[in-house]
Amino acid sequence: MSDNRDSHIVDSVVTFIAGAAAGFILGILFAPASGKETRKKIKEQAAKTGEMAKDGYEKISMEAEKGIRVVKEKTNEGIDAIKDFIEKKKGEMAKKAPGYPEENQTGK
Repeated sequence: MSDNRDSHIVDSVVTFIAGAAAGFILGILFAPASGKETRKKIKEQAAKTGEMAKDGYEKISMEAEKGIRVVKEKTNEGIDAIKDFIEKKKGEMAKKAPGYPEENQTGK
């Protein structure tokens, strides 16, 4: 479920950045300005878009790290629960094994 959410966030950020950059460039290209001024505006916007992409990547990276920590914690909890279950079942099986004192087989 976390993978879906992370994937959705990445898709949203990439789509937003691409749309913002395309809209700005089209607006600049169709606006009445000299070539030099247009190139300057495009260069400035490219720098802004790069910063936006960097910020988006950092946010996504932080969320992914959180997700990884949660998965590790849950995995360790699951492993501990399985180990406890196995130890419990080993004890139960040992009590039922032949040669084990009779008094312990009846739970006394």
